[in-house]
Order: sequence, then structure tokens, then C-alpha cells
Amino acid sequence: MLDQRLVRENPDLIARELGRRGLEVDLTGLQLMAQQQRNLEEQRSSLQAEGNRIGKEVGVQIKAGADPKGEEVAALRQQGNAIKHKVAVLEDEEKQLQGRLREQLLTLPNLPSPDCPDGSDETENQEVRRWGTPRLGDGLQEHWAIADRLGLLDTERSVRIAQSRFVTLFGQGARLERALINFMLDLHTSKGYREVLPPVLVNSASLTGSGQLPKFAEESFRCADDDLWLTPTAEVPVTSLHRDEIIPADQLPLRYVAYSPCFRREAGSYGRDTRGLIRLHQFNKVELYWFAHPDHSDEAHAQITADAEAVLQALELPYRVLDLCTGDLGFSARRTYDLEVWLAGAGAYREISSCSVCGDFQARRSSIRTKEGKTTRLLHTLNGSGLAIGRTMAALLENGQQDDGSVVLPEALRPYFGSDCLRPE
Repeated sequence: MLDQRLVRENPDLIARELGRRGLEVDLTGLQLMAQQQRNLEEQRSSLQAEGNRIGKEVGVQIKAGADPKGEEVAALRQQGNAIKHKVAVLEDEEKQLQGRLREQLLTLPNLPSPDCPDGSDETENQEVRRWGTPRLGDGLQEHWAIADRLGLLDTERSVRIAQSRFVTLFGQGARLERALINFMLDLHTSKGYREVLPPVLVNSASLTGSGQLPKFAEESFRCADDDLWLTPTAEVPVTSLHRDEIIPADQLPLRYVAYSPCFRREAGSYGRDTRGLIRLHQFNKVELYWFAHPDHSDEAHAQITADAEAVLQALELPYRVLDLCTGDLGFSARRTYDLEVWLAGAGAYREISSCSVCGDFQARRSSIRTKEGKTTRLLHTLNGSGLAIGRTMAALLENGQQDDGSVVLPEALRPYFGSDCLRPE
């Protein structure tokens, strides 16, 4: 959430920065509301100070010998009661105005970093680097065809169980999914991340704190009878691990790795990636998350990206890193590096991780602060997939496919899977 003080004092900056995202916003009404809220706050504080002064004066006069039931003391008390009534009225007005202001602020995305490249859409993302040599050749199959041939998954039975865009894994497919989850968790915990297994159901406050609500309500699955939603990403519950807390600066950064099933409606994506593991309503993901000191979030962004890259390198999967332009940034992100893995069958790079620094945007929505000495500040949050499991499996199938129908697995994964390859059963 954007800083109310910035809305009040420098709305032109907000409009200019959101313009870099391709948004045209008129902040006149929001600025006026923020100014009115501040005026009410100042009036209330002034009256409360006067009420406190009168209360002390009553005590001084009684101590000096004035009759507690006398006219002079009664007049002071009457004056104090009148002030209390005015304060109560102002508090109610302030609360209502604050609620309306917050509702509007929650709909505005984060301001992009000055270092974020300008651009209107994904075609203007900037490639930063590449790793590995993409496999090329004729006759390479896409992962869904390989999975079907090896009997790794079934979509038709999944439609019977749920609906389209769900998948059931069988045999080697289920074992490979489990192996990937364990491999990624072990790799990240060996680097100092603390493993956490959060709830799959999250409340509205958690979704609001991380930035999914109210903007993306239509893309999430909601429980009909409770204030609970199926989590779209472990970023949501991990953000709320420290909601409404103050974390001492000497404890930062806090680094978590979380495995979680993820659930998304994928609104607006129908007709895209209808086969295979790329775009599902339910998928597994290992998520990296940092609570960082605000002075060190840029270094943290570089590190969380490197930690996600380490998974691809260990699995010997070629990839490239893109610096997302302002028009392609996610709602809560200030800057994002996308990792795109090479899919040999498709002959294309596809996103497998987004590593984002959110600045104090989520921390302000979730009231997560840090304290250094007597100074309390909002901390910075960062998140990145480390990695999306289904897309990793797709990349392994396409890049490891062999002429005899088998799929060779990278050496680092073999102890987890229990074999060096997948073979037709």
C-alpha cells in the first residue's frame, strides 16, 4: 500500500510513477481525503491535549483546597466532558474517513523502482543473462506428449474428479513431483533458509496484506461458508507470519522456504496452455521469502534471484533472466527478475520463477516493522519461486527426452527419485 503522506504531499510523483506502469490516475480526490484525515487527526490531538490539561487543572485545584463539588471544579469538569464528546465525534469521523481512504489505497499498485526499465508490456522486458545451452533438434516432443506416453499423468480422470485444468499424477510422475519438492527444500535449507509448512487456507486479511485482495479476488478460490480462501501462493501465508509485528533489526533478514499447493482460477487465460503442466488451477510450488532490512533490499533481491537460479543450474536446465519492464510488473512488485527455463519440445523459454522486491508495500498493508535503537521503520519484503514444480517437471521431460522413449534425469535429482531416468512402464 502506498504511503498516505506521499498521497497527501506529493500526488504528482505517484501519478508519474504509476504512469510508468501505463496507468492514468487522478489523485485529486484521494489527496483531498488524505488531507481531511490529517486535519481531523490534528484537531482530535489538540482537543485531547486540552482535555488532559483540564483534567490536570481539576486535580491541582482540589489539591489546593477547592471544593470537589464546587462550581469552579464543576465548570472545569463540564468543559472536559464537552471536549470528550467532541473527541468522540472526531474519532468516528476520522475512522470512517480512514476506512474510505484505505479502501482506495488498497486498489493502487506499488510504485516501480527507479532502476526498473520502462516499457508497456512483456515485449519490452530486458534480458539480463543466460545460462546453459538450449537443446535444439527435430522431432522433440512437448512435455504433455512425453508424459502421456510414459503414463505420468491423467487429465480426463481429473475432469471427472474436479474440472478442466486439473491433473492427476501417477507412478513415476507422482514420484518425480515428490522428488522435486524434497530436492528444492533441501537445497534451500542448506543455504540457510528456514523451512515452513503454512496453512493452505488463508483469511482475507492475509490476502489483503500480500496484495491479492481486493484486486485479484476473481482469480482466487473462496470457501463459501468461511472467511477463508485457497492460497494462490505460499507468499500469502508467509507474509502474514509476522503481520502486526515488530522484528528487531539485528534479527534481519528472516529467510523462509515454504512448500505449498497453490490454487488459481487463471482468469482470462482460457485458450492458453490447455494441455500439460504449464497453466493449472492447482499446482505445487516451493517459495522463497525474505523479510529484509530496508537498507539492504537491493542486495537481498540479487541473492534471492541467485538462489532460485541455483535450482535450475543444479538440475542442468538452460534458462535466461529477464528484468521486467514497468508495464509487466506484478501488482505488489517494485522490481522483478523473471527466470525463464528452456523447453526443448516447445522450442521456447517459459517463465518458471518471478523474483520480486516489494519494498515496504506489503509491510505497510500488513503492519510489519523493524526497530533499530529507538527508530521504528517498515521493513522490506521479497519473494521468488524456487521453483514451480509442474513447470520444472515439464522442463525436465522436454530437455531430458531420449530416442528410446526414456527421459534422463540430472545427477542431482537421482538420489531423490531413486533412478537415473524415467522409462516406459
